[in-house]
Amino acid sequence: MDQKMMRKKAENIVKELTLKEKIGMIHGAQLFQTAGVERLGIPPLKMSDGPMGVRQEFYPASWMSKNLSDDYVTYLPCNSALASTWNRTLAHDMGSVLGEEARGGGKDVILAPGINIKRSPLCGRNFEYFSEDPYLTKELAVPFVQGVQLWDVAACVKHFAVNNQETERLWVDVEIDEEALRTIYLPAFYDTLMKGGSYTVMGAYNKIHGEHCCQSDFLLNKILREEWGYDGTVISDWGAVHDTKLAAESQLDIEMSVTYDFDSYFMADPLYEKVEKGEIDEAVIDEKVERILLLMMRLHMLDGERKAGAYNTPEHREKTLEIARESVVLLKNEKNRLPLDASGLKKILVVGDNAEAIHSCGGGSAEIKALYEISPLMGIKMLLGGNVQVDYARGYCRDEKTEDSDVNWQEASLENGGGGTKAASESEETAARRVQLRKEVISMAPEYDAVIFVGGLNHDQDSEGNDRPDMKLPYEQDALIRELLTVRPDTIVVLTGGSPVEMGEWIDMADTLVWGWYAGMEGGRALAEVLFGKTTPSGKLPETFYKMHTDCSAHCVGEFPGDDKVRYREGVFVGYRYNDTFGVEPRFCFGHGLSYTTFDYDNPAAVIEENDIFVTCDITNTGAREGKEIVQVYTAPWERKDNQPVQELKGFEKVALQPGEKKQVKIRLEGLAGRCEIRIGSSSRDIRLRLNTKK
Repeated sequence: MDQKMMRKKAENIVKELTLKEKIGMIHGAQLFQTAGVERLGIPPLKMSDGPMGVRQEFYPASWMSKNLSDDYVTYLPCNSALASTWNRTLAHDMGSVLGEEARGGGKDVILAPGINIKRSPLCGRNFEYFSEDPYLTKELAVPFVQGVQLWDVAACVKHFAVNNQETERLWVDVEIDEEALRTIYLPAFYDTLMKGGSYTVMGAYNKIHGEHCCQSDFLLNKILREEWGYDGTVISDWGAVHDTKLAAESQLDIEMSVTYDFDSYFMADPLYEKVEKGEIDEAVIDEKVERILLLMMRLHMLDGERKAGAYNTPEHREKTLEIARESVVLLKNEKNRLPLDASGLKKILVVGDNAEAIHSCGGGSAEIKALYEISPLMGIKMLLGGNVQVDYARGYCRDEKTEDSDVNWQEASLENGGGGTKAASESEETAARRVQLRKEVISMAPEYDAVIFVGGLNHDQDSEGNDRPDMKLPYEQDALIRELLTVRPDTIVVLTGGSPVEMGEWIDMADTLVWGWYAGMEGGRALAEVLFGKTTPSGKLPETFYKMHTDCSAHCVGEFPGDDKVRYREGVFVGYRYNDTFGVEPRFCFGHGLSYTTFDYDNPAAVIEENDIFVTCDITNTGAREGKEIVQVYTAPWERKDNQPVQELKGFEKVALQPGEKKQVKIRLEGLAGRCEIRIGSSSRDIRLRLNTKK
């Protein structure tokens, strides 16, 4: 059935619905589903979080888990990990795994992917997002969406738009100029919706230009519907609607929330009453229902021809491992201590709470009830197979005094502005415990052939509803790493997290540093394979790793997190665009990532075809190991204006090469105007080749 016929059918169905039935379809009747209309064969619309896997099942009107064994699922790497692969094919595959698992769990809409730009390293939900760069974000998010929707499941791209902080996320008003909005924050939404074809989009909690995003005339009507011509379904974030008339007369289609008083939602009984009184035209409801019915037809929910899904399959686990392998980023390897040679080791010491930590069950609405999760410690032991003695020392601990609550975090998630900046509070007992743990590790370390420290962040810091106050490593890890490197300068430092951390206290002492994200159920195995050379690392940073957060433009030029307003004074100068333009040295630059082999770049050329430029160059693996290189293409304007960055990412390609192998890489740069220099390199600050072109 073509789109025109589908729309006509939707119009005819709407004519048969009562006002009550229509209103039931446009708001939550349960925490994760709307009401259906049984007499007409219209099912409810069933939704689920989230970007790292299908969430556990809750009761219809309670944030209590059903605690059954049938909702364990594949735990996928976070979007930041996926972005580190710079691999469009893996992005499509990860979306397909998520879509098949959502369909296998009986879901219609999966609330993913999160594509908000990483404006500040302190945002608590950064691990759910791809990058600071709009081009890299859209190049991975589009195939992700297409992969999800292979399975008659709708992707729900979120959070539209400029949702870049958790502090006061329900009420903060974003003040941003038009150029920055359209250059940095909207392109990935446009491409995922209009090119990727995402069937649904989620509105954001915050305000823009004084309007809440989920009832914004500017965002939802003028840009989304009129300018872009989007005909998909707009779903609110849970609790993001604040006014019945504004929501009803906006282009929002479905209101969801975290509370159980479903009939009291703004687009429930209050809307019914306003229509009955003639204060709101029923026609605005008809439009919303038509779009919902169109969504259902696109998903084959009404014709009985829907695909079946599956979850927890061996194929899904293997794909998760493949993504995790390519997400690991080798940041430093100055003395080539990596990869470790297991044959030369008798015993190794693994240090750090994150070596055995489980991350799947935290982070807010991204939490997963994972079928399993392989920790780094387990991954190392599994790989070595008992031929090397592997001992573990915790080294540091979290604050062991926690307050228990009978209230689920999500039930209370609309309180206090929806979120805040979370500063660590430590007990004296915990501080004393950490001193003792450090002493134990320092006394043990000299006895081992190799020492691997695994630390970083966890979902105490990387979490919905919380922003970080700074980039410092928690739990006095700086002191531990510094002391450990003093007695064992050859310590392999591994950090895990969803955002960069300060490293100034010890980075010059460390010659080996590996970065791993929340890499899913196979993350520990993937990390072990990289450490011991079973896999050659190929991940590269999708964001700038600052020396400290005040090197980020959101903090030194703009505002973060602001007060009742947050002013994006930095404009288009976000991430590397700011650092590269104004000479602010990062700890590790955008696009950086090392390998166990080396690559030579040669023979650059550019061919102009209408509005596109096709760039080619030869890449040769000049080392002794197979490897994958990510060729990055940046453009720099010849005559830069004050509001232009010195360079911007415009293309990339990941290429696999055997030792000695050469391949030609061809990269398309779309829609370039004016004179520019083309820069081809291995990162934003490792430019190997340059070309000049005129348009």
